[in-house]
Amino acid sequence: MGGFFGVASKSDCVSDIYFGTDYHSHLGTKRGGIAVTNPAGKIDRRIHDISNAQFRSKFDSEIGSFSGNTGMGVISDTEDQPLIISSQLGTFAIITVGKINNVDEILDLAFASGCSHLAESADGEPNPTEVVAMLISRSNSMVAGIEYAQRVIDGSCSILILSGNKLYAARDRYGRTPVILGRKPGSYAVTMETTAFPTLDYEMFRELGPGEVVEITADGVSQLRTPGRTMKMCSFFWVYYGYPSSCYEGVNTESARYRNGENMAEQDKDILPDIDTVSGIPDSGIAHAVGYAHAAGKPYRRAFVKYTPTWPRSFTPPNQKLREQVARMKLIPVLEQIQGKRLLFCDDSIVRGTQLRDTVGRLYRRGAKEIHMRSSCPPLLFGCRFLNFSRSRSELDLAARRAIARLENGNTSDEVIKQYLEHGSPKYNAMVDEIRKELNLTSLKFQKLESLISSMGLQPDKVCTYCWNGRDVNDEIPDFD
Repeated sequence: MGGFFGVASKSDCVSDIYFGTDYHSHLGTKRGGIAVTNPAGKIDRRIHDISNAQFRSKFDSEIGSFSGNTGMGVISDTEDQPLIISSQLGTFAIITVGKINNVDEILDLAFASGCSHLAESADGEPNPTEVVAMLISRSNSMVAGIEYAQRVIDGSCSILILSGNKLYAARDRYGRTPVILGRKPGSYAVTMETTAFPTLDYEMFRELGPGEVVEITADGVSQLRTPGRTMKMCSFFWVYYGYPSSCYEGVNTESARYRNGENMAEQDKDILPDIDTVSGIPDSGIAHAVGYAHAAGKPYRRAFVKYTPTWPRSFTPPNQKLREQVARMKLIPVLEQIQGKRLLFCDDSIVRGTQLRDTVGRLYRRGAKEIHMRSSCPPLLFGCRFLNFSRSRSELDLAARRAIARLENGNTSDEVIKQYLEHGSPKYNAMVDEIRKELNLTSLKFQKLESLISSMGLQPDKVCTYCWNGRDVNDEIPDFD
């Protein structure tokens, strides 16, 4: 997915940008970049490959070469960022976070209207951030260009722009990703993770609304576009994406996960399996498991520990075999908590199920008697159209889709999928049991969608649930004229 952090200050802000960006490392896996307006008014920029290294390790030796009072950084899950653009709006650096589904359509229109070319990203595809910059530069002002880009884009796009000693921050049209403002004496900051604020002495003072655009300088924040009416914040920030200490829409991630685990245990109350301990799949499954154990009256134990000294984040080796090996290397079993035990695990989600199946096999080989699994969200049935949550090339990579394909002799049409959406229906139960058998679990349950949203404490119409039920905001009243 990715994340950004920006600062406008009355003094040098490079250190804040460096550490604030680093606090977004869990959101992206491919590129890290920093851009700063130097004392001469020029933009200095560096971009590094972080697919097999930490952000800090790539910038440690050169961060001292930056100097300036305004700048920004990004952890990107895809292409090189920030980009430096020369246009009729002047020279600016730009960062985007999101997903553009209609890039080809946008480029066809652009080329037909006189755009001659775009550069390519490393994989031979157009760089989405450059596409957004091209759309912005077609207008006569920065805010008009941002509005135009967000209106044209099918998907989502939050934007951070550095122009001189100003930052322009825009939350995506339907607020799928958070954009949050902070301040301290002499400085204003913008982030996607409030985790970045406390140790840098910023206090959060407000969140941008969906489609809102602001200008940030060392003197303050000015609203350039008011928020839209419709918000569809990505639910996965509370399930998986969000760092435990972060808050979105006033709701702390860790607390929501505790409540979600408690909700799952309450649903198991009358049929709780005879288990010895509750465990979480590190890292994001842990808080769900703690909540479950507390409500179920069962001891929480760590059957796996994550080896953080050298594997603190999810690297992306170049092929699936190496990715699976890395996943195995990071999680170390605690034999005394496994041998002869009936274990219940909470995980944030079950996407493809490949790594989970391997994990279950390792547990059995180390003497586990029973393995029960509780997923903290419903079955994933639709590939994310907005934030690249799943890297699957096909929806049939999803464990739930594969299960339905087996049950329906390969038929996974929309009409068939709809028959499996209702929690507790015969079709739904058959799908869950098919997944259970594939993963070799003693029992398997998925959280109810309404219970998940209840644990977040937000109104159901404020969160995106597309990956679970296929419902898209495009069916609703648009909030842009």
